[in-house]
Formats: sequence, structure tokens, C-alpha cells
Amino acid sequence: MPRDLSIKKVLVIGSGPIVIGQAAEFDYAGTQACRSLKEEGIEVVLLNSNPATIMTDKDIADSVYIEPLTVEVVEQLIKKEKPDSVLPTLGGQAGLNLAMELEEAGFLRENGVRLIGTTSETIKKAEDRLEFKATMEKIGEPVAASLVVESVDDGLAFANKIGYPVVLRPAYTLGGSGGGIAHDSHQLVEILENGLRLSRVGQVLVERCIAGWKEIEYEVMRDSAGNCITVCNMENIDPVGVHTGDSIVVAPSQTLGDKEYQMLRTSALNIISELNITGGCNVQYALNPDTFEYCVIEVNPRVSRSSALASKATGYPIAKVSAKIALGYTLDEIKNAITQKTYASFEPMLDYVVVKLPRLPFDKFISAKRTLTTQMKATGEVMSICDNFEGALMKAIRSLEQHVDSLMSYDFTGLSRDDLLEQLAIVDDMRMWKIAEAIRRGIDYDTIYNITKVDKWFIDKFAIIVEMENALKTQELTVDLLREAKRIEFPDNVIARLTGKSEREIHDMRHENGIVAAYKIVDTCAAEFAAETPYYYSVYGSENEVEKTEGKKKVLVLGSGPIRIGQGIEFDFCSVHCTWAFAKEGYETIIVNNNPETVSTDFDIADKLYFEPLTPEDVESIVDIEKPDGAVVQFGGQTAIKLTEALMKMGVPILGTSAENVDKAEDRELFDEILEECGIPRPTGGTVFTAEEAKEVANRLGYPVLVRPSYVLGGQGMQIAINDNDIDQFIGIINRIAQDHPILVDKYLQGKEIEVDAVCDGTDILIPGIMEHIERAGIHSGDSISVYPAQSLTESAKTKIAEYTRRLAKSLHVIGMINIQFIVCGEDDVYVIEVNPRSSRTVPYISKVTGIPIVPLATQVIIGKKIKDLGYTPGLQPEADYVAVKMPVFSFEKIRGADISLGPEMKSTGECLGIAKTFDEALYKAFLGAGIKLPKFKNMIMTVRDEEHPAAVEIGRRFADIGYHIFATSGTARALKEAGVKATPVRKIEQESPNLLDLILGHKIDLVIDIPAQGAEHSKDGFVIRRNAIETGVNVLTAIDTAEALITSLENTDIKKLTLIDIATV
Repeated sequence: MPRDLSIKKVLVIGSGPIVIGQAAEFDYAGTQACRSLKEEGIEVVLLNSNPATIMTDKDIADSVYIEPLTVEVVEQLIKKEKPDSVLPTLGGQAGLNLAMELEEAGFLRENGVRLIGTTSETIKKAEDRLEFKATMEKIGEPVAASLVVESVDDGLAFANKIGYPVVLRPAYTLGGSGGGIAHDSHQLVEILENGLRLSRVGQVLVERCIAGWKEIEYEVMRDSAGNCITVCNMENIDPVGVHTGDSIVVAPSQTLGDKEYQMLRTSALNIISELNITGGCNVQYALNPDTFEYCVIEVNPRVSRSSALASKATGYPIAKVSAKIALGYTLDEIKNAITQKTYASFEPMLDYVVVKLPRLPFDKFISAKRTLTTQMKATGEVMSICDNFEGALMKAIRSLEQHVDSLMSYDFTGLSRDDLLEQLAIVDDMRMWKIAEAIRRGIDYDTIYNITKVDKWFIDKFAIIVEMENALKTQELTVDLLREAKRIEFPDNVIARLTGKSEREIHDMRHENGIVAAYKIVDTCAAEFAAETPYYYSVYGSENEVEKTEGKKKVLVLGSGPIRIGQGIEFDFCSVHCTWAFAKEGYETIIVNNNPETVSTDFDIADKLYFEPLTPEDVESIVDIEKPDGAVVQFGGQTAIKLTEALMKMGVPILGTSAENVDKAEDRELFDEILEECGIPRPTGGTVFTAEEAKEVANRLGYPVLVRPSYVLGGQGMQIAINDNDIDQFIGIINRIAQDHPILVDKYLQGKEIEVDAVCDGTDILIPGIMEHIERAGIHSGDSISVYPAQSLTESAKTKIAEYTRRLAKSLHVIGMINIQFIVCGEDDVYVIEVNPRSSRTVPYISKVTGIPIVPLATQVIIGKKIKDLGYTPGLQPEADYVAVKMPVFSFEKIRGADISLGPEMKSTGECLGIAKTFDEALYKAFLGAGIKLPKFKNMIMTVRDEEHPAAVEIGRRFADIGYHIFATSGTARALKEAGVKATPVRKIEQESPNLLDLILGHKIDLVIDIPAQGAEHSKDGFVIRRNAIETGVNVLTAIDTAEALITSLENTDIKKLTLIDIATV
């Protein structure tokens, strides 16, 4: 069926801020779909609250609204823009839920708007547990036996009927909290009592436990005419029981026999036909490893994390095709964008193996539980492609950037055999390394399989890698042995370590014998047709398929690798814009990256895409073939910056700011000289290597001091110390992270923190705007609420900031981007805290709210153009006539045991934006976008350290004025009462019931304001309060400034009267 011509204007709903479980894959899918709709001449209106993504860029849609994703906003937007259709399947769970609410309330029908891409009946059948079960039973597809219970007795009776073990999942709790697996009636009673208490509707689902079965996924497509194809099937190395987002995933599946593969494929196609799905869809199965028994775990009737992986693994653009299907096209009418010859109805075939590894955030949350369960914890992922499984796994391991490069990276040699077997039963982020150690000890496959339920095929592959380690350790390094080690992708540095040679010797021996990486093309059809858009992966021992390109200048853009806390999607935004800008200037662009969720690894962003680890050796293999005229490192975060030295050794010119100038900003002593030269003050401090030296400096400066390692991103390892004991503890933690760089100790100043991004061309400088943080200095800039334009700076402070920025950029010889953080004390005492001569996480946000395309400008400057010739007046640009507030978004409820109080180490996973004519409304929208919707019950808890009592009293008074009932711990309650604010004292956690914890678990509290004392010795009490509040979905604020911002926004705004701003017109 050709395109439905009644569709002219489509509202696309995005997925909002990046949180664990709903990350950058929706930016990638949404961007691809919007571009696909625009190709068809459709007017696209986009709503998404996330300012950090490419999707909310004015190049992507006709109108872009960075507004909170709430029903009220969507209703006002539909009335304002009058679209004829809504496409809800590209915004993850957030987008689907919004569309469903509007559909069920009848709002869409009243306003003549229809859902396209899928119907509400389909969504209901797939999402609603009971309807889904009924639908599956109707077509004879097996699902696990389950029952919703409201009492412990019912739970016991049902468990006895279906047999243990059983899984328990409370209804309406965030991220699986309160659930678990019970192996006997004793455990069942314990988990069930807790689960019933945590669920706000008092319901828990009891289900037959299929943990230990194989987890298999099928990514399928269907159109309105009923044509179905499988795009890709994937297998999790981890058995059922680990969330697929945290599993090691392999595509295509490796251990299914043809009978099993065909059985599940037939089942998947039956299911999507029965559900009447149009577009992409993901079906998850559990398969009994010993029989042909299987059951359907769930169906996602939308583009999901797995579809991003499937798209990148096969080269089949699922989101693009889904958008075309939503417009009425059928699969046999849509051309495959990669081959340009076949159609979308042609099933992809793979002649390679893809491995995906999760990037887990335990390096940021040292106190967190590392076990992996049915609740997702990964912040991002890496993918690698090779012609054998071992090679793909080895490449994926070194792509993680977590100081791992092989199966020897974690040391378990100290464990006894029994301890090791016990460790094997624990599923955590080191499970693969434990299996490798078990193989080294000669533990047989059956034993390992029975404990871990990892298929013996995979155990055997791990064994092949372990055998190679042994061969390299014990045998002479012959050319054949080296060739085999490289075939399974052992990196040179690991071969050197095992053979006792130097890395250079291995490199030279390879080149003398012609053992070099060859690049293969991803072409969706196992080379039956030629591909038009080159997309490469490396293998050893095969011929090269890269086309030699001449004539144009070539630029290498280094991506930012997996998404992690501290280095998120913002850097992908910068990499993509930089690539587009180079292409406009007539360069041939080459991207190297390994993150399957992002826009930068989409097949048509650069002229060539290399899906490879970002390590010096892997990049060098690409440089040897492509011989680029230059490389850009300032847009890929710390990942790209770390490769600078290696690139220079290879003879690749670094475009933009030179490496020695980047070093000057990082090296304390060189930087101090520059500041003196420029006459710029900075907090006093020193550089140390040991805890003893650190204590000496700290006592000279006077506590509190800021302790941090040099050369890090996202404030990793940064701490505020208030006594000698803290310093001992912190230096210990920092040295765990890896220490060849010195440690910096600075006087800690409390003032307003200000941030500036600027572009410099060597003579002039352009500053789009000044951002001010609401929280005082000491909270990481990525975790504080940031306001543009700055609200409380004097003119003289602004002038000073602009002047200092100009002087610094000039003496560092910056060509391109620079980011500077200042502290302003009093009227106009301006100090510099940190300078980064590269793009920063605020670039997308400030570009969108000022309308100044910073990254394209910086790229043109890097090529050698001047700011004046590009049509801009140098200096600080005039302020916009509205206010934009960037609000951090956290994923704390997903990570058990993580401390959520904010400090100099970054903890947020994403951000959202509030933009309006007044500061109050912008702030209110930002809180809304972050999911803080108040007031509900008008009850709150305050527990504040003594120094902050005066400020807390005023905030308490303002909350009381809008009708809040305040509960407070004894000291805070006394302070409030003395100032005439009504407060009910409540006992601390360690005292007897009823205490603070009971209040929080009563589900009647809106907000907890908990300001913990500083230093390493703060009480466990606050930690328990904050954890429990987060797990029951209560908002927790740990900084007094944030609390003040919240009350300000609540006093002044009505959710029904918001102004909506289209940033595409800015």
C-alpha cells in the first residue's frame, strides 16, 4: 500500500532524560525516524525534555519543543500545533505511556488526532500483564504460570501449586525493588511481606521461576499488509534472571539448533501477527536448555534497546523502516538504505559475530551491590564485530575503558577451589573472569555449567582464549602462534606481557610477516549484493575490503565510546555535529566509535564508519590504511583526549588546540604559570603524591580542602576533606582508581559556581552565554541545576568572566572549544577552578538555548576560518529574553546500596530542560521534566546539619505557607519551632518505632530534605533514609540550594498555564 496522504503533520514524542534502562538508543531511533519522515515531506513536531541529544536539534524536526513529558504539556502542545497524527513508538516506555494516557482519556479523539505506527489495542495487549497472558493462551503460546496476590496466604497456596522456585514482583514499584526469587516457603514469606508493604496498591505478582533457562530475543518487523520478517535473533550468554540490558549478548545466536531457531522464529511471527503490530517489535523468550520447552517472557511493541543493537549489528535501519511503515508503506516498497538495491522485505544475513557488553557504573558507586538481577544497572554498552566469537569478545572487553584488556584483567588466583566455586554462583560484573579462572584451574565444563548455566559452547570459547594465554606464556613466539593470537584479537600489549617482549617488538614482528588488520564491510546480506554505505569491522587473516579513496582531505573523528556517568550522550552530539560540519567543508569524514546506542554510529552520518575499540593499537590499524590528514580529539570527551599522544606518534596531525596546550591546562605547575601571566586568581593549593604530603598542604591551607586526581572527567575520585582522617581515606580510594598522575589539593571556596563554554580562533573569542549553578560550589557541575542567563551576577563580574576567558584561551592558544569553571565570591571576586580546552557536557544545552551552533563554528575555526568572517561579533553575546534551566536526572533507585548524597563526584545519568519567559516557570518545568510533580500529600521530612539551620528555617516557613506539614528530626524541629514554624518532631532511624523510616514507608510523604554533614565520617542514618525514600519513589534533596529552588518554583506556577517555546525558531 503506498503512503497514506492524509498524514501531513506528525508529533513525535521522545523518551526524555537519560536514565538507566532508557538511554541513548532512543535518541538514535528518534533521530533516524524524524529524518525518515522529513524525507517524505512531512512536517515534524518534536517533543522531548532532553537537551543533550541530537534528536532535539533544530536540524532534525520542523518544530522542536524541549518541554517536560507530562500529559498537560502534550495536551497544550497538540492544541497549539494541531498535528493530525502522533507517533509514540520511538520514545521508549515514557513515550508509549503518555500516548496511552491521552488515548484512554479520549483527548486524541476529541482533537482529531490519531496514533500511527501502532494502535492502542496492540499496546494494551502487549503491555498489560493479564491481557498479554490471555492473548498468548488464545494462540497457544506458552507463558510462565503466574498470579497476582494480595496476601501472604494466597502467595503460599499458589507457590505450592506451581512448585518452587518462584519470582515475586511487587506492582508499581520502581525498577523491581522489593521483589526477588524464593526457593522455599520460608524465603517466600519474608520477601512477600516486604513486597506487599512496598507496593502502593498492595499487590505482588507470583510467577514460576525460569531462571537458568536460555534467554533468546527476536527482533521482528511487520507491515499493515501482514508481511513479516526477522531482522535478527540474539542470544544472552547469561541465563534468564539477568536483565537483558546487563547481559552479554551475542548476535546471531550461536547455540541454537536449526529446529529451535525455526520454532522460535515461527512463534515470534505468529505473535506479532496476532497482536497486529506494524513496525519494529522485540520478542523475548526463555528456552529450556535440556528440552524443546520455551515460554514467552515479554513483547515490546515499540523500538527498544535491542532494536538499536539489532540495527547496528545487521545494518538494517529498524527505526527508519518503522517510520515508513507508520506512513502506510509496506516492506516490499521500502528500499534498503545500505545496498540501495534490495528492499526492506529482504531478511538480513550475517557472516560475522556481534558481541555486546554492558558498561556498569560500579566504579562511581563503590558502596553499591555489584550483583546483576532482573533490574537493569548498566548506563551504556559497547559492541564489537568480528568473524569469530573469541575475537569479538576480546575486542568488546577492551572497548569498555574499564582498565580491562583480556580475560586476565581481574585476579582470582588467591581463592581456594571451594571459594572459587562459591564465587561462580554469584552473578556480578566479573562473572566472565571467574569462569576463565575456573577453566585455568582445570574445573570441568559440567561443573561450571551446573553452577552458572552458561552454555558449554561459550565455556569452550572462553577455554580457547585461556589456552592461548598459556601458549603465549610457555611456548616460543612463532609467526604461526602470533597469527593465531591476532586472529582471536589478542591486543599487542597483552601478547607482549605474556611473552616478556616489548609492545613495539610485537608490532614490528606483525608488520614484517604481514599480520595486519583487514577491514570487512557490514552489508546486511552476507555479500550477496554490494553495499553503498561503508561500515567496517576488523579481522585478521583475510583480505581487505576498504575502498581506497583519494582526492579529498580526510579527517578522523574519534567518538566517545560507551555512555557512562560523567561522559554521556553530550559528547556524541558534539562528534556528530563536527562530522557534519567537516563534510560541508568538503572533507571526507571517518568516525571511529564502538557504542551501538548512538547517532554517531548510524550508517549514514560519516563517509566511513569503523566500529572498533578506541585504543591506540586499534586506531593505528585504521590510520595505516586511511592515512588521514588530521584527527579531531576535542569532541569525544576524555576517551578521545587520551588518544592524543598515540596519534601524534603515528604522525597524525591533531586539528585544533595542540596537545602541549591541552597538557598545560591539566598540569598544575604549567597552569599556575599561565594564570600568573594572565593575572587571574585561583584558589590556593598544591600538587602531592602521598597522603603525608597531602595532609601537610591541607593543614597549611586550613580545612576544608578539595582532594582530586589530575586527568579525570566527571569528577571521578574528587572529595571534600574536613580533617586528616578523611585525607587518608580518600587518598586510598584515589590510588585504587590508578595512579601515575599526581593528586591535587585545593582550598575549598564556597561561592557561586559559574560555567562558560567558548570558541576561540587564536585571536578572537566567542562566548554564547554565562551559566550559573543554583547549588554552591562543591557539587559537581554535571549534578547541579544550571541557569542561563546567569541570574545573580553583577555587570562587573560578567565583564571579568569574559575577560578572563579571553586571556586564558589566548595564552593556551586554543583553536576550537574551551570550557572554564569559575567561582564568584561576593560582588566580583572571580576565581578560576578548572579549564578544559575541549568540548564539555554543557555544549548541546547552551547551543540550543542561545541558537548559536557552537560545534559547527568550532569545527570551521579548527579548519582555519576566523570568527569575524563567520558573521559573529567576538566577545560575550547578548542574553536571550527567556530563561533556560538545566536539571540533572538521577537513576538512584536502580542501583541498590549507592549513596545518593551529592558532592564533587558526578552521579547523574542525564538531564532535562525547562525553558520559559520567567525564571520561576522555567524552574518549575525543569522539576516537572525530572519527574518531580508536587504537591501530592503535602507532607515532608526535614533533617539538616546544624550549620544550615538558619537557611532551613526559612525554607520550612515557605513550605508551611503553601500548606505543607513538616516532620523533622529533633535538632531541626527545635530550630523550626524557635523561629515560629510548626513542625512535628520524629525519631531517628535507630530509635524505636514509629520513626523516620516508618513515615517514609507509609507512602504519604512528598519530599525529604536531608542535608548530610560533610566528610567521610557521616552517619549511616542519613544513608538509610535516602535509600529507602528513593526506593519508595519519594523525592530526596541533599542540598539546601536545590530545596530553595523547588519551593520558589512551587510558589509561583500553575501546571495548566505553561508557555511553550519552539527552540527551532531561536
